[in-house]
Amino acid sequence: MSTTGQGLSGHSAQAPKTTQQASLFWPQHRPPYAGEATQTPGYDLWDMARWVPEPKKSTYRSDFERDRARILHSAALRRLAAKTQVVSPGDDDFIRNRLTHSLEVAQVGREFGRSLGCDPDVVDAACLSHDLGHPPFGHNGEKALDEAAAEIGGFEGNAQTLRLLSRIEPKKMTEDGVPAGLNLTRATLDAATKYPWLKKDAPLRRDGTPTPKFGVYDDDEAVFVWFRQGIDTQRLSMEAQVMDLADDVSYCVHDVEDGIVSGMFQLGWLTNPEQRRSAIETTQEWYLPDTDAETIDAALARLEATSTWVASADGARNAHAALKDMTSQLIGRFSTAAFEATRDAFGNDPLTRHAADVLVPADTQIEIATMKGIAAHYVLSSARRRPLHEAQREVLLELVEFLITTEVQFLEPMYAHDWCAASSDAARKRVVIDQVASLTDTSALMWHGNLVRGTAQPTALPHETTL
Repeated sequence: MSTTGQGLSGHSAQAPKTTQQASLFWPQHRPPYAGEATQTPGYDLWDMARWVPEPKKSTYRSDFERDRARILHSAALRRLAAKTQVVSPGDDDFIRNRLTHSLEVAQVGREFGRSLGCDPDVVDAACLSHDLGHPPFGHNGEKALDEAAAEIGGFEGNAQTLRLLSRIEPKKMTEDGVPAGLNLTRATLDAATKYPWLKKDAPLRRDGTPTPKFGVYDDDEAVFVWFRQGIDTQRLSMEAQVMDLADDVSYCVHDVEDGIVSGMFQLGWLTNPEQRRSAIETTQEWYLPDTDAETIDAALARLEATSTWVASADGARNAHAALKDMTSQLIGRFSTAAFEATRDAFGNDPLTRHAADVLVPADTQIEIATMKGIAAHYVLSSARRRPLHEAQREVLLELVEFLITTEVQFLEPMYAHDWCAASSDAARKRVVIDQVASLTDTSALMWHGNLVRGTAQPTALPHETTL
């Protein structure tokens, strides 16, 4: 292979002769045009600190850019390509998976966060991370693993995300050989934590019961205390709030788009009084239990009155274009409303870390929830999916039981090491939960077919399109 090539200027380019050749990455060798990373106002060395201190690096990238790169190159992010978003990966080439959803959330969050003064790479990193902890089969898999882990503190996808970032995903180790995960900065870990509390500290809902959501397992408390030091409330950081809104905005419109394209429903069906009533009831049940039907109906009417609302799409190119325009305009509608409300309240200075809150007007919140309710009604809560959900649940529960019984025999090497280092049965069960949660939909079915059923084929599930 030749070591020379033709540069863009037409001149011959010679490959470096030695790995010791001066690098443009270091300031003393960098020409004026190369530039240095700029620091977004509103962040200091405290925010850029890492759980495990690292040697000083070159200045062509910021600490937050490095965080984003570490997540982007992680195996956990790649696995999201084969994990369920709305329908199982592989059932439709158009439908989103967890990875494409995360990329879209990152795009929405990065631009929205930058408009408010947040560091775009912190927000981008948080958005890319937000679904890393999801197990096979989406929220259905999350429920199954929560059941399997009930006696050891349960399973929560958001807590699993922090566990991946700060412990499981290999990048850095402490001096004592303890895994430190990707060793992200304090600001990025805080931004990726959507529920900044342990299960035992979960806030109470209006009915007096604790919310089932939490973002930290008990044995990950040390790193949580470290990056939340000085924050004496359960408030989300500004960047985490941006990530949370970007997630809501993205999936409320994209789940609807995916459902339409996959042939599950048409928005025009909502003009039928009975269908409209049922969709509004699902919205109340899933997302707006304290909102009356008339208010939700009014929100739906506002959405229907927009110029880009697509009542019917037949799959032709112009129909796809119309749907894409609708999703784009709705994302802009929701983001702009939040931007204006937040800026009106907090002014035009950079809004970072714990200096402000993302404010979403009440009407916009209801519109977002209504879009989520439409998807829930026609896609997520469909009775025809129940046999599929039950089969998925059985796969995960039986896999957990099998791997606990066989101990280290079939665990991947990293998890086998964790099993051997565990000091209790509860800790060993958590290792098995970590292992199963790491699997994709495809690998979970293959493991179940090979290990539990003793066949050379993956376990077959009822096909969503034939249920």
